[in-house]
Amino acid sequence: MPDKATAREAHMTPFSFKPYDLAEGEEYMNEAQVEHFRAILHNWKSELMHEVDRTVHHMQDEAANFPDPNDRATQESEFSLELRTRDRERKLIKKIEEALTNLERGDYGYCETCGVEIGLRRLEARPTATQCIDCKTLDEIREKQNG
Repeated sequence: MPDKATAREAHMTPFSFKPYDLAEGEEYMNEAQVEHFRAILHNWKSELMHEVDRTVHHMQDEAANFPDPNDRATQESEFSLELRTRDRERKLIKKIEEALTNLERGDYGYCETCGVEIGLRRLEARPTATQCIDCKTLDEIREKQNG
């Protein structure tokens, strides 16, 4: 019989992790923090890949040539919605892979615009964040003005 920790891990979602317990004076993006985010990113990617596989199998199993045009249209509409969702997830998987690459290079957790620390809590909320909150806010303001 699996222990409680193994059972809990089997039912984890990408964001069901224990927040990192930061010790006073702890160096930013030390090995423990890197491992914390590596686990979050790998778990999230794995979860998304599982959904992609599930969709492929679902579409193969459910694909039918309905004689009724309404049934066919409903199925096509459902498949289209699922494919759009998977396309967004595919783009997210690419961002996760980029985050993992940055993690290995030692660039993860630092703003790509100004170079400051993004912060552990922001990264836990959005593990693929590449900008600190100030730079991201400025980008959004510019986008609104130009939009």
